[in-house]
Amino acid sequence: MAKYNDLRGKALLFLLCLWFLWFINFSLRMVFSPILPIVEDEFLASHAQASGIFVFLSIGYAVAVIIAGFFSGTFGYKRSIFFSSLLLSMISFSIPFIHTFWLLYVFAFFIGLAVGFYIPSAIPLMTECYSENNWGKVIAIHDSGATIAIFSAPFIALFILRFFSWRGIFVVFAFVFLAAAFVFFFACSEVKLASPPKTVFKDLVKIWSLWLMAILWIFGAGANLGIYSIIPLYLTKELGLSIGYANTIFGISRLGAVGVAISCGFLIDRFNLRIIMFLVLLITGILTVLMGLASARFIGIVLFLQAFFVTAFFSVGLVAIAKTFSREMRSLATGMILAMSIISGGGLVPYLLGLSGDLYSFGLGITIFGVFVSLSSLVVFHVKELE
Repeated sequence: MAKYNDLRGKALLFLLCLWFLWFINFSLRMVFSPILPIVEDEFLASHAQASGIFVFLSIGYAVAVIIAGFFSGTFGYKRSIFFSSLLLSMISFSIPFIHTFWLLYVFAFFIGLAVGFYIPSAIPLMTECYSENNWGKVIAIHDSGATIAIFSAPFIALFILRFFSWRGIFVVFAFVFLAAAFVFFFACSEVKLASPPKTVFKDLVKIWSLWLMAILWIFGAGANLGIYSIIPLYLTKELGLSIGYANTIFGISRLGAVGVAISCGFLIDRFNLRIIMFLVLLITGILTVLMGLASARFIGIVLFLQAFFVTAFFSVGLVAIAKTFSREMRSLATGMILAMSIISGGGLVPYLLGLSGDLYSFGLGITIFGVFVSLSSLVVFHVKELE
């Protein structure tokens, strides 16, 4: 198909359509975080049990991105995204009927599964539809949907909680997904690629850069999604803030990240990708250490600065994946890297931090993790494709 050479007219409208889909996908995944203290109290769960929701979200996501990496090209990227949105609508309609805590794990798995089909389809779809000299801007603008979702999730939760219980939040999402699915279906043309043969998979797992990129993504995801998932618990249960105030400063702390996500794409196209990734991870790690040490008085400032820098990682990381791997490997590589990063950084990290909160304190766990994030920045210099 013909590629868009600029970001005007139909090219911009199509990008905005994809942006909104990514925004609501990520919002649904992240909305568990601001309501977690309420869910924990209703079901009388421990911090570790409540944080376990993110483990099942991550496992489901990981399974899906691997499957999508193999089959979404043949099935059709448009069709994969459309059915993913319909499935999320059905799941969201069902959640209000849950009254047993372990069922939240089951539904969290299926939410992760449905969300996981999106990115391995969206990234190849964008690289097929837009010229390579615009990839940095296109991917960064698209990825800002996740950043704005992270910023918006606490406020979306607080607003809906004024009228309904936490269960009502998912009913609202169900209707939004249903409408968005059909708008996307009629706005997008189908793009298909042949499924990667087994030889591509065998060649891919032998590429050292795949595993190095996975390490970078594990710590990048952990510093963003992993930390984000337990911050409301940290602020309310350990620092003693009310849930309303905690979610307000939590949401505001993500405000500066919105501009970073969009502007990052223009920086990627102009400056050295490797240096940007190194600085982003190093500074993020330092600020994560400070987050675990800060008092309630200064936590809002540290949260703002940490979110400001860690947000840039995802835009930079997605462009790095696109440039590191060939067209035939790109979807599968994206799926494998995201699977490893989400299971570890988005699932295992919040669980371990929740366990740290039960055994000693959230602050200690966050501080130790921040040290490892800083050290991971050195891995960037061993990814030879980024030279």
